[in-house]
Amino acid sequence: MRKGVVLLCSVLEVRRTALYDPLAAGVCDSSPRTHGSMTEYGSEKMAEEERNGSAEKLKEKANNYFKDKDYENAIKYYTEALELNPSNAIYYSNRSLAYLRTECYGYALGDATRALELDKNYIKGYYRRATSNMALGKFKAALKDYETVVRVRPNDKDAKMKYQECNKIVKQKAFERAIASDELKRSVVDSLDIENMTIEDDYAGPKLEDGNVTLKFMKDLMAWFKDQNKLHRKCAYQMLVQVKEVLSKLPCLVEISLKETEEITICGDTHGQYYDLLNIFELNGLPSITNPYLFNGDFVDRGSFSVEVILTLFGFKLLYPEHFHLLRGNHETDNMNQMYGFEGEVKAKYTAQMFQLFSEVFQWLPLTQCINNKVLVMHGGLFSEDGVTLDDIRKIDRNRQPPDSGPMCDLLWSDPQPQDGRSISKRGVSCQFGPDVTERFLEQNKLQYIVRSHEVKAEGYEVTHSGKCITVFSAPNYCDQMGNKGAYIHLRGSDLKPEFHQFTAVPHPDVKPMAYANSLMQMGMM
Repeated sequence: MRKGVVLLCSVLEVRRTALYDPLAAGVCDSSPRTHGSMTEYGSEKMAEEERNGSAEKLKEKANNYFKDKDYENAIKYYTEALELNPSNAIYYSNRSLAYLRTECYGYALGDATRALELDKNYIKGYYRRATSNMALGKFKAALKDYETVVRVRPNDKDAKMKYQECNKIVKQKAFERAIASDELKRSVVDSLDIENMTIEDDYAGPKLEDGNVTLKFMKDLMAWFKDQNKLHRKCAYQMLVQVKEVLSKLPCLVEISLKETEEITICGDTHGQYYDLLNIFELNGLPSITNPYLFNGDFVDRGSFSVEVILTLFGFKLLYPEHFHLLRGNHETDNMNQMYGFEGEVKAKYTAQMFQLFSEVFQWLPLTQCINNKVLVMHGGLFSEDGVTLDDIRKIDRNRQPPDSGPMCDLLWSDPQPQDGRSISKRGVSCQFGPDVTERFLEQNKLQYIVRSHEVKAEGYEVTHSGKCITVFSAPNYCDQMGNKGAYIHLRGSDLKPEFHQFTAVPHPDVKPMAYANSLMQMGMM
């Protein structure tokens, strides 16, 4: 097992294809594989056979945990099997699949690559590696592996569909790069004629009052969404244009002060789980001037009510701009939205043009928030290098898609680890940082602790690095199958001591997570 790795990241359970193919459906390989000459019967050979037999038992134990969706223990026993037999491609491929299910895409890619180094003809290895590269946005690399699978298995319909879909994405990306180099991209706002959009007589839903969000509008909107109705496109466009203006005036690092008696609620990822968002407001009260909130990124994707979540959050931002705060997550980005559902959902419920406007708005979301000059909040975590200051954060040009490295990338993507130092990210993006990194950053910037989100936690929150790194996650029973609690944090100005509140998932309409995701994510690719 990789030392110090937090094995259980956020779990993604994708819908399986109706055409059952063990390659497509993400089935762990159960076939034994022996090594060495069967004519050698010396003590060394007997010891090797004993080790291999023990490794096979560990693999089967891991496979059973995998079937039960206990990916943490599956990874544990695949790792033990590999310690006994490190030259078995199947073990690496199976562990790669378990890592995929826990979003540890960097580790999954490494294991799939190792499996293919051991056996270049192992087709499942190409599937796993292609899946890992797709999840990391490395579409050309994924396409190359899908080509290999199709060449070897020309009658595999699932492989052919994956190849075609991946090829389509590669061509689309090339086209986008070509048109981006023409001239400065115009805002969608410039091409909208909102004033002349007509609200039909049969529309019975909420409307802005003189073009403005009011508390009555927000209450009506939440009830309207709860009944699975759609806000009129004119109202949605009005809200997006207004919230873009509000967000664009904010700094990259938002600083707020709480008086001794004042309190703020910090929520983590909500990931399109609209009915759980309503439950937070039920438990903790609606946002108001006296009940401020901070939502720490990843509002969309995965859950299939992301439009409802984000329009509700944007509505409260417009209603209480000084007391309702939103920070950007790694899923408020085009690549993630294309793969994990938000782009597809907006196009299904509205138009491609509206998704482009959402994309513009997301780019203006602040990256960090500092409370009373003592607590720093960001979605992901700290940095790949020491020496980053709050001034450095203030200077980040955030109005763009995140780069693959650097401070902006780290703030959205990095994760804590229990051991000192830094290590390669299990996600394949940014890094993992230890308690010594946290300590140095806090000391240099005269801060007490950081609050971040980005990872599912069984209890909804986790306190690490001697209390100086807190994770909060607010999507209970993540993707309808993790069984985790959700949580939010109360911080009072008097002492800034975090007070944790847990809650469980509530029922929602029968629309599965990932219902609007890219078809590659729905064809059993993982």
